[in-house]
Amino acid sequence: MPRMPEPRALKFEALASDLRRAITAGTWPLGSRLPTEQQFVESTGYSLSTVRRAIDILTEEGVVERRQGSGMYVEGLPRRKRGSLTIGVLIPDTSLYFPRVLQGIEAGLSESPASLTLATYGYDAEVEKTALQKLLDSGVDGLLITPLVSETAKPDSFLERLEAIPVPTVLVERRLHALDHFDPTEFVCSNHEGGVLRAVTHLHSMGHRRIALCTRIESAPAGAIRRGYDEAPRYLDALETLVISKSSQEWVRSHADGVLTELLAAGVTATVVFGDREATLLEIACQRRGIRVPEDLAIVSYDDELADVAPVPLTAVAPAKHRVGRMAANLLLARIAEGDQSPVQQISIIPRLVVRESCGAAKQSDD
Repeated sequence: MPRMPEPRALKFEALASDLRRAITAGTWPLGSRLPTEQQFVESTGYSLSTVRRAIDILTEEGVVERRQGSGMYVEGLPRRKRGSLTIGVLIPDTSLYFPRVLQGIEAGLSESPASLTLATYGYDAEVEKTALQKLLDSGVDGLLITPLVSETAKPDSFLERLEAIPVPTVLVERRLHALDHFDPTEFVCSNHEGGVLRAVTHLHSMGHRRIALCTRIESAPAGAIRRGYDEAPRYLDALETLVISKSSQEWVRSHADGVLTELLAAGVTATVVFGDREATLLEIACQRRGIRVPEDLAIVSYDDELADVAPVPLTAVAPAKHRVGRMAANLLLARIAEGDQSPVQQISIIPRLVVRESCGAAKQSDD
C-alpha cells in the first residue's frame, strides 16, 4: 500500500519542535531576540506560512513574544519531559571567557538525564534579576549561576538573595571573599590569587625584581588577582611592585602607550597584564617605541584566550574554564540527588601557567 504523504500541518509542528529544542539548548537565551520570520524562511527552507504557524504555536505556549515594531523574543522556556532534570544556567554573556565554562557544564550534564536552559544578563543587575526569575518560573530543578557581585557588595544582602532561591544553587566563578571561612555557599571557581602568584614567581625566578600588575578596574576577577599579587612580596625576596588599574574604556591604543611610559619610568622589567587584549595592546605599544619583548620588558597575560596569537606569543595564566564548568555541573547534580546529605563543597582550581616567548623562557606548560 503506498505511503500517504504527511499532512501539511506536521511541517509547522516539526519546526516548532526544532525551535523549542534550540531555545532549551540556549541557542537563543531567555530575553534574547529571535531572527525574523524571513530569516527563518531562508535558514530552514520552510515557507513563510509554515514559519508563522510554528511561531504562533510557541507564542500560545508563552515561549515566544511578538513585540510590535521590535521583533520576536524568547519570553519563556519550553516545558521539560517528565523524569528528566532541567538545570538553569545564568551567566553574564557568551563571549570570550564563558563559552568554555558553558562547554564544561554541558559535558558534566551530558552524563545524566539532564537538560540545560541558558540565560544571560549582560552585566546588567535588572536584567539579571528578571532572567533569574524566569528560570525559576520555568521550573528548573537547580541553578548554576555567575551572579553580578562586586568587591564592595555587602555579603549579607547577597546571601539573603541566594537563600531565597528555592532550588539547589552552585556559584560558578564567583565566591564571597569577604566572608572567607564563614562563606556558606557552594561554588566552583578559579583560584586567581594562586594563578597570579604563579606568574609573578616565574618572573622572579628569571631574575626580575620590579614586576608590575596591570588590570581592568571593573572586571570580576580583578580583586582576586590583586590580592594574589599583593601577597607575592611575602614569599619572594627583594620584590618591588607597582599596580596600574584602568577601565576597559581606557584600555585603548593611546592609553597603552601611557601605561608603557609608567612602567618604564618605574624601572619595571616585567609585568602581568589582565587580560589578553590589554597585554597585546601593551606589546604593540612596545613595538612602536622600539622596546623589545621580552628583552626589555617581559610580559605575562592573564586569561589565555587570545594570548598565542599576539605579535610575540604571550606567556599566559590559563584558568581551567572547562574544568570549572564540568565540576560545577557535577556538584549541582550531586546536591540535587543527595539533598542535605551532600556536604557543602567549595572548589578552588589554580590556573596553569603556559610559557611562551613573551617572558623569555623556554616554551612549556606548568601543571
